[in-house]
Amino acid sequence: MDIKKEYNEKELTLSVEGRIDTLTSQDLEKEITSEMGNFNSLIIDFKDLEYISSAGLRVLIATQKQLKATDTPLVIRNVNDTIGEIFRMSGFDKILKIE
Repeated sequence: MDIKKEYNEKELTLSVEGRIDTLTSQDLEKEITSEMGNFNSLIIDFKDLEYISSAGLRVLIATQKQLKATDTPLVIRNVNDTIGEIFRMSGFDKILKIE
């Protein structure tokens, strides 16, 4: 998994490439945690994401919960059909804001 960070003013975009699984989900979580407080909007771009496991889904829900407490928006962008199907099957498409 590779993560690229890009700030546009106070909006942070994390572009995730590869796979988010049991091993790599911790890296994503650390990357998000290290930036907490530095942004007022978080976009996670999954254009180049091939797979996400339940560990990755847990990171997304934990992040959303943490950001919701400070009224900070979280948007998931560029979800391909494979990842979209995982979100639909898990019900995450109803929980997360997906564009």
